[in-house]
Amino acid sequence: MKMKTALSLIATVAAAMVAQGAYAQASAPSRADVKAETKAAVKEGKTTPAGEATPAAPAAKSTKARADVKAETKTAVKEGKTAPAGDAAAAPAAAASKSDKARADVKAETKAAVKEGKTTPAGEAAAKK
Repeated sequence: MKMKTALSLIATVAAAMVAQGAYAQASAPSRADVKAETKAAVKEGKTTPAGEATPAAPAAKSTKARADVKAETKTAVKEGKTAPAGDAAAAPAAAASKSDKARADVKAETKAAVKEGKTTPAGEAAAKK
C-alpha cells in the first residue's frame, strides 16, 4: 500500500508541474511578439542604451533656425563675448583688458614691489584681506 500511495503522490505532483508549465506558457507572449515589441521600441527610441541604468533624457528641440544660431555666435565672437576655445572655466566677462602701460613701466613697478616686500613669495597662497 505504501508503494501505491507513493506512486499516486508522484503522479499528482508530476501532473501539477506539467499543468503549471502549460499555464505559464499560455499566459506569456510568444517569442515573435516580444521581438516585434522590442523592434518597435528601438525604432521609437524608447529603449535604454546598453550599459546605462537609467533612460536618457529626451533631447531638447531648438526654436531657432541653424542659420540664426550661427549668426548670433559669429557676432558674439566678434564682440569678444565668448570664452576662448578649450577654456571652459573662464567667464567671458573675466577676460583681461589691454594694459595702457609700457612693458618697462610694469617691470619697474614689479621690481619696486619685490624690494618693498609687497609680493607673495613663489609657491605660497595669497593672504586674504
